[in-house]
Amino acid sequence: MSLPLILACLWVVAASLTALLPMKVQIVPGLALLLSAPPLLYWIAVTHGPVPTLIGVFAVLSLFRRPLIHLARKMARAS
Repeated sequence: MSLPLILACLWVVAASLTALLPMKVQIVPGLALLLSAPPLLYWIAVTHGPVPTLIGVFAVLSLFRRPLIHLARKMARAS
């Protein structure tokens, strides 16, 4: 297994462990994970192509669906 896929697996484990934390403590590690996802997905895309990248995108959207929905609603209200 390549380094980007190993890091993606560790990213999923870190995101799952972050979800177990109390909500007030989740914000900082969750934000760090959310900001680290695009570079990791890009690295997977460059190394392995579109199919593993789409699997990674779906994983990120699945793990962060509620924060992303909240962010989308907030941005829709602001415009």
